[in-house]
Amino acid sequence: MRIAFSADHAGARLKDELIRRLAAAGTGHQLIDLGGDGSDPNDDYPDFAQRLGEAIQGGDAERGILICGSGVGASVAANKMHGIRAAVCHDTYSAHQGVEHDDMNVLTLGARVIGPEPAFECVVAFLGATFSGEPRHRRRLDKVLAIEAAASGDTT
Repeated sequence: MRIAFSADHAGARLKDELIRRLAAAGTGHQLIDLGGDGSDPNDDYPDFAQRLGEAIQGGDAERGILICGSGVGASVAANKMHGIRAAVCHDTYSAHQGVEHDDMNVLTLGARVIGPEPAFECVVAFLGATFSGEPRHRRRLDKVLAIEAAASGDTT
């Protein structure tokens, strides 16, 4: 799986740590670093959320890990993009359940909220999960997609 990573100034250190740990774990995923190196306090989360969302929209990545100080701003920004389903998850249950039930494709983390070890566990849970496709989950996802289409003016 191709996984894009992006972080604002507050999340860059955690992003780098997660990429390093996933590479060392030999998961076989292609890890794509879309930046944020932490050197510029003006590196704002909306810019990095957009960069990551565009990578998923363009097919360059299948899922994304997006990190800011709390995870909230990055999640809000990413969810403004068509086809992006992002959520802040600081526990493994939410990280895998968000994929299994809601077809979440972006995990957001708050570098000022979660430590490196639980963050890594959340990433592993997120990447190991697949959408169940169960009728009740498909029905609910279709309703979410209809809301997204209506909000964008797409009536197809």
